[in-house]
Amino acid sequence: MCGIIAYSGRKEAPEVLLNGLRRLEYRGYDSSGIAVVGNPSIKVVKAVGKVDALGNSQGFSGLRGNTGIAHTRWATHGGVTQENAHPHMSSDGAVAVVHNGIIENFRELKAALKEYVFYSETDTEVIPKLIEQGMREGKTFVDAARDAVARIEGRYAVVALHKDGTMVAARNGSPLVLGVGDGEYFAASDIPAFMQYTKRVVYLGDYDFAVIGKGLHIENLQTGPVTRDVSTIEWDAQSAEKGVFEHYMLKEIAEQYETLSRTLEQDPSVITRLATDVRNAESVVLVAAGTAYHACISGRLLFSRIADKNVASVRSSEFENVAHLIDADTLVLAVSQSGETADTLEAVRMAKDAEAKVVAIVNVAGSTLHRESSYALFTNCGPEIGVASTKAYTAQLALMVLTAYALEGKLDEGRRVLDSARNDVYNLTAVSTREHLKELAETLKSMEHVFTIGRQLEYATAKEAALKIKEVSYIHVEALQAGELKHGTIALIEKGTPCIVFFSAANKRETLSNAHEVRARGAYVVGVGPEKDEAFDYFIKVPETGLCNPILQIIPMQVLAYQLAVLRGKDPDRPRNLAKSVTVK
Repeated sequence: MCGIIAYSGRKEAPEVLLNGLRRLEYRGYDSSGIAVVGNPSIKVVKAVGKVDALGNSQGFSGLRGNTGIAHTRWATHGGVTQENAHPHMSSDGAVAVVHNGIIENFRELKAALKEYVFYSETDTEVIPKLIEQGMREGKTFVDAARDAVARIEGRYAVVALHKDGTMVAARNGSPLVLGVGDGEYFAASDIPAFMQYTKRVVYLGDYDFAVIGKGLHIENLQTGPVTRDVSTIEWDAQSAEKGVFEHYMLKEIAEQYETLSRTLEQDPSVITRLATDVRNAESVVLVAAGTAYHACISGRLLFSRIADKNVASVRSSEFENVAHLIDADTLVLAVSQSGETADTLEAVRMAKDAEAKVVAIVNVAGSTLHRESSYALFTNCGPEIGVASTKAYTAQLALMVLTAYALEGKLDEGRRVLDSARNDVYNLTAVSTREHLKELAETLKSMEHVFTIGRQLEYATAKEAALKIKEVSYIHVEALQAGELKHGTIALIEKGTPCIVFFSAANKRETLSNAHEVRARGAYVVGVGPEKDEAFDYFIKVPETGLCNPILQIIPMQVLAYQLAVLRGKDPDRPRNLAKSVTVK
């Protein structure tokens, strides 16, 4: 939630910061703002709406300077107004602050700052006022900022800027990474913000406090001075661009042939290690949120069937309800695209407190989840900019499939099966498939309600399909286990009700029976599977690939969700009320 970008160097900061905001807009797009050191003071410009509104504002064109901070907001405290947009200032104009997270004790802090006037409804504004208070007491900017951050309770990523050009950056729970260039430094919520300028990064740990001036100094508020390694990322700047595609979502759907190719390049020893840990654990818990949780549903079905043991999938936000069952004999597999999902990290920490072993499936090396796990399997997708996850999901599924084969001692066979399925992915993401699904989108675009139906692995696909359509088109979709239809929901089926039915060779007979049941009650039935049936009004052919069925069957639904969003005049890259990384609980 929310995006931070800061710069100190020789370039014109406004241009660098605006480019960074555009690359971070998937993290929030209610409002944005920028603060630049311009002798003798800090100049601030804010705007409500998407980042382009800031770039096109009259005030932005007048900004000059080589040091600054910027922010794109996803509102938590306070409405979407120019006053609530970041950066927030000290009363004397000497300090500007951008912040991601929630300050849980901000009311108490604000009450202790009675002599200061607050101009916003946000929790963030207490930070520059606390820094100003410390400086009035005779502290330096750095010391006052350090003390202010130490008083904050909750998750945060903070960058504070002084009018002399000194910046401090601090984090606890919310993502913040530094970029190191040639005589220049960056701080951002995510690497794509500065990837066009440098590939050298420093991953900050919780309670790290960095001072950026003529150089870089990092300490930890709990342990003192620390050394953080400079890493080199493998992503290139072009991977974060839309290229010839109109939207990031469509680009990332089309990239899935390539991302699955990179999954196949995964070190086999790491997959074998995970399979061994699954076998040796007394119990296994897969934990994730949102789309990643649907990958966990598939993983649970695969692992429990093959390993013949108790495997559970738990939503991160509900993990505390089962935490008392976790112990040193439990393996917790945590799944996340960003590695910064707040409730997943909270679940991981509860698991570690119970001495469970934690393994991650994650896209971002160096992320908090990676660092807090025993080891990680990387999806290697490159940056995923679209808010609705697509390529990361199929890569997560691919790693689940490979681990399932490894559990049977057949990893090489699993790699061959996935390689074959990858070629089908190429066809399912082709222009011809998109045009075919546009016809279906035209039929469904005015619908208010849709049902998705499946059994076993196809139920996980039904769940993810429902989420994709809801996320970007705003059509209400409910996912059902096909066997539950007759236990109440079939009462909602009437003439014209769209029902998307997923089936495979393993459950063809039972699921097609359900398709005929809803068809008999007037439903408009869309079939997704290996062969056509007379129950279908519309058919999407997806080859039968066994354990890889969830990978293939979700791709037409990603395309359908995209087409529905475009036809309904929605921006699929920036769904309303959503942000890419949910970094607050």
